[in-house]
Amino acid sequence: MKYSLCRPLLNHLSFALAVLAIAGVLCLPARADDLEATPGGQQKTSAELPLREVVLFSSGVGYFGHQGKVEGDARVEMQFRAEEINDLLKSMVVQDLDGGRVSTVSYASKDPITKTLKTFAIDLTTKPTLAQLLGQVRGQRVELETSEIITGVIVGIERQKQPVGDKAVVDVDVLNVLTDKGLRAVSLKEVSRIRLLNRRLDAELRKALLLLATAHDSSKKSVTLDLLGEGTRRVTVGYIRQTPVWKTSYRLVLDDEKAPLLQGWAIVENTSEQDWENVRLRLISGRPISFIMDLYDPLYIPRPVVQLDLFASLRPQVYGQDMAGAELDFLAKDLKRMSVRRSRGVAKKTAKGVYAREVPLAATSPAAGGMGGMGRMGMGTAGYYGRGVIANRLGESVQSAAIAGEVGELFQYDIETPVTLTRQKSAMLPIVNAKVKGKKVSIYNASVHAKHPLSGLRLTNATDLHLMQGPITVFDGGVYAGDARIEDLPPGTERLISYAMDLDTEVSSRPKDSSSAMTSIRLYKGTMIVTRKSARSREYTVKNSGSKPKTVLVEQPIDHGWKLMAPKKPTEKTRDRYRFAVEALPGEPAKLVVSERRIHDQHVSLSNVNSDDVQVYLRSKVISRKVKDALAEVIERKQALSEVIRQRKDREAQIAEIDKEQRRIRDNMGRLNRNSELYKRYVKKFSNQEDTIERLREEIHGLKEKENELRTSLDRYLKGLQVE
Repeated sequence: MKYSLCRPLLNHLSFALAVLAIAGVLCLPARADDLEATPGGQQKTSAELPLREVVLFSSGVGYFGHQGKVEGDARVEMQFRAEEINDLLKSMVVQDLDGGRVSTVSYASKDPITKTLKTFAIDLTTKPTLAQLLGQVRGQRVELETSEIITGVIVGIERQKQPVGDKAVVDVDVLNVLTDKGLRAVSLKEVSRIRLLNRRLDAELRKALLLLATAHDSSKKSVTLDLLGEGTRRVTVGYIRQTPVWKTSYRLVLDDEKAPLLQGWAIVENTSEQDWENVRLRLISGRPISFIMDLYDPLYIPRPVVQLDLFASLRPQVYGQDMAGAELDFLAKDLKRMSVRRSRGVAKKTAKGVYAREVPLAATSPAAGGMGGMGRMGMGTAGYYGRGVIANRLGESVQSAAIAGEVGELFQYDIETPVTLTRQKSAMLPIVNAKVKGKKVSIYNASVHAKHPLSGLRLTNATDLHLMQGPITVFDGGVYAGDARIEDLPPGTERLISYAMDLDTEVSSRPKDSSSAMTSIRLYKGTMIVTRKSARSREYTVKNSGSKPKTVLVEQPIDHGWKLMAPKKPTEKTRDRYRFAVEALPGEPAKLVVSERRIHDQHVSLSNVNSDDVQVYLRSKVISRKVKDALAEVIERKQALSEVIRQRKDREAQIAEIDKEQRRIRDNMGRLNRNSELYKRYVKKFSNQEDTIERLREEIHGLKEKENELRTSLDRYLKGLQVE
């Protein structure tokens, strides 16, 4: 429950608590009195389980392991933030070893406190005064302490007016009590103590007040572990909770006469609500699959309200469809349910195949001990169970499921010295302080800076530790030189790092030569395939203005499809670039020429190419006689087809012209006398034009047939071409 929601209620109840305390009603029990008794009547002892182990993952979760000893039947109370309860319910592992067993793990409900308080016999959800509180226990026996001890049954509370001084009148609450000697009216002003003689009701009031006291900090929740057994026993508790991602940072000290010194620090943060006192700390780079599931919020399922038929009112009737239609609907719904079940089965199988990990039967059997019928809970497929009893009983060795270069590799740092870190504090812990191997270089990349390379180092991890990615602060010659950054660096591997601009070195880059020429032409099923060979070169000139020789690594992007010709091999090759080492002496320009070649095919559809384009290829020196003859045949056939198409379009144009002329003649004939000479001449011309149109249409029909024949013949010829 959010503090902002319950704060007004807590203010009211705090007021009531103060009134009851002043009146002497409430005497809070000692801690030992709160402990419940076992079935045999023995009180449970209070025990503590100190935090002994913390394992932080680079995925933002942490494993916390508590270990300690308990005596007999015991109760362990732990405090957590409300937002941590879901992870706790999902991951907590409790083991009572040496013959003991776990009874229950109870925790405060997330329901609003008003809902819980209303379950008690005495309602504290309002702002009760002492009179209102006593009004709720009418009919109960009480013991009142005034100038005498009065014992009786509360009849009720009434407010009476009593004079104060000569003229003033005040309201006074009067408690009416039925005693053995009759009814008595007792002013609450005269009562110094009130005791409920009903032990059950008195216990209810105390529990309600205790719940109210613990609810002042709504962000904190208590989790109670009840443990049953005899004698002294070892108990372990482990759970997962969200933690900040631990980070690394490095310092690299360069010296021209000594090997580089690498100092690494891990940055950890204790954001929990408890201090870390001499805990064993482990830092792991693993990325287990982890998620949050809402198990803390109470889940209520709405239920329908059903009335007895005897009292049900007559309602308007709704009449259903015929049985044949209902049967069809039923079959359709049944098929849909079967489809959903099949899809869920596939998803479950897929999830099992991807995420599941085989666990020994002993690790899941209730008979394995510790959790009784609850079984054993772990941390997931890539999880970590800690060392000691939990690790021995719950886990097997974890295989890395990560892909190097994308999600990193699995490694860990064991902090040998126990760590002490108070809550809400951060710390830097040394993880490496050793000599490494390194060679100074300059790294040139035109896309980074067109003129100057970057000062860098070829760093080799000569330690036995896996260096996690992070920033590196570089010191050279005792002064700050710049910042660098590395990715994960396993033992024995090397990386380039750059930390400053090398102003003593200049590099110029320019394209030198480029060419492109056809090497062959071949025909294949209507496509002309033209093979071309292209070449290009780029020249780099390096000028070292310093006093010492330098090795300059020139980076050039890898253009897929282009083959490196000179130099024959690069000094280094990454996934997307070449690196060429150039030795630059002081004051002497050094040159590097990088040559590449590409052979590629150009596909040209012969159906779309025109005669002029084909003539260009016919003049090429690399074309064979067979290909020339085939292309000449293609040109001839295309020209024949084009001629037929031209003739058809010419006749269609003639028909369109005659049609236009006939429209003009019709307009003129409409305005002439049918017996006039001009009208008769128009009639004769119209008749001749119709004869011409008929002849042209016959010719067009023949030309279309010839066009289709030539087109089909050309297509057949092109598809059959396989000439080199």
